[in-house]
Parts: sequence; C-alpha cells; structure tokens
Amino acid sequence: MAETGTRTAPIFLVGCQRSGTTMVRLVLDSHSRISCGPETRFLPDLRRIVGRDWERLARFGFPREDWLRRIRDFFGGVHADYAAARGKARWADKTPLYAMSLDFVTEVFPDAQIVHLIRDGRDVVVSHRKRFGYWSAVKCVVKWPRYIRAARAIGATLPADRYYELRYEQAVSEPEKTMRALFEFLGEPWEDGILDYDSKQHDVAQKYTTEAERRRAAASVTEPIYGSRVGTYRRELDPFLRLLVWVFSGPTLRALGYR
Repeated sequence: MAETGTRTAPIFLVGCQRSGTTMVRLVLDSHSRISCGPETRFLPDLRRIVGRDWERLARFGFPREDWLRRIRDFFGGVHADYAAARGKARWADKTPLYAMSLDFVTEVFPDAQIVHLIRDGRDVVVSHRKRFGYWSAVKCVVKWPRYIRAARAIGATLPADRYYELRYEQAVSEPEKTMRALFEFLGEPWEDGILDYDSKQHDVAQKYTTEAERRRAAASVTEPIYGSRVGTYRRELDPFLRLLVWVFSGPTLRALGYR
C-alpha cells in the first residue's frame, strides 16, 4: 500500500440506499485531503459508449481503451477540479447506485478504492418505508440483497487494498475505531475532529440537513453519529413486511451474519 497520505486513487462509496452512505460521505468530506461532493449518478449512462452503442461508435476508429480514457478524463476531471477548488488533494464519489455497476466503475478507474457500506437489510426496509413510503419498503426486500450481491461479487475479484466492507452497525456503535480502520485502508492519516462533520461545510441538499436535524431530535441526541436506529425493525416491521424480508432477504441476511 502507498505511504500514508500520498494516495491519489479515487474512492467510490457505495451501498443500498438508506444504509448510512451520506453519514460516511460527510466523514470522508471532513478529511483535509478528501473531497466527497454531491452524488453524480450518471457514470453508468456513459457505459453505453462502450456497451450497447459500441458497434456504431467503433466506426470512429478509436479503440475501446481510448473511449474509456475519455470517460475517465471527463468524469474524473469534474471531481478533481471540484476537489482542487476546495483545497483537497483527492476525490471520492458517494453514489449508492454504483453498487450495481462496479464492474464498469473499476474498468474506468482501475486503481479505484471501493468502500461498500452494509446495513442490516431489515432496518434498511424500515428506513425506506419512513423515507419513501410503503411500496418502496416492499420493493426494498428484493433491492437490498440485489445491491449486496452485486457489490460483493465485484469486491471478491479485487485485491484487499481495493475493496473494503464497512458495517453501519459498527460505524455508529464505535465511530472512531471503525473510521480509523477505514482511513487506514484508504491510506490516509487520522485527523482529530473528523467525526464532528456537522461543524464543517459540505455541499449537501437542504433536505438532508432538515432530515438529519429531525432524526437527531427524535432520538434525543446531539452527536452527528448515533446508534439509536439500529434494530428498529424489531418494533417497526409489520407482519407482512417481516414475511417478505424472510422470503427474499433472509439468505443474504444470514450470509452476512445478521440474526
């Protein structure tokens, strides 16, 4: 691994929505060397260039590797310029959706480090219901294991210094210990105060700030990282959702050690 504080490889933070990726994004963005800006979401759209549109675009005469380089220069350039404008040396992208296309992500960025955030799928279902409604929770029992399987399948093909699994439950119960291990994986030095991300400036939507404040008030806490939402499924999953989780998410839950 590169010497601490000298890595420049891009970082991609992925995971099923409502798994705590925004929290980890803000921790990363609080580091003096790392810029983790708003979600991009459009990288998979560029896959068409070397995918379903390739037969037509190949007629330009440029090899596939050249198109991948152009995608890398464009996408990476946006992040690099944003990071440089903020005085940061390295960029990260937090887009949960990229868990479903990590094969393309790692093809475009062969040196990228992938951070896969995993949360108990039952709590993820609860969070989907609260944030997006009941039908979203129903669909989540299938979506959550699909995201987990897709990201882990690519992770299994990467070396240990390129793919890292971070459990939400550990992150909120032992924040400093867990985040120190994350930054060690990233090859970045630990910085005091990095967990106090609320005291720093981030480019986040107002709806996030409002939601975060509401959740902290409901949990009667002031710290930005807290664990009161762990295990909410025990009291907030109705019998129908419990049945769906058992049928569709059960194997993945057990494979991850959730009981």
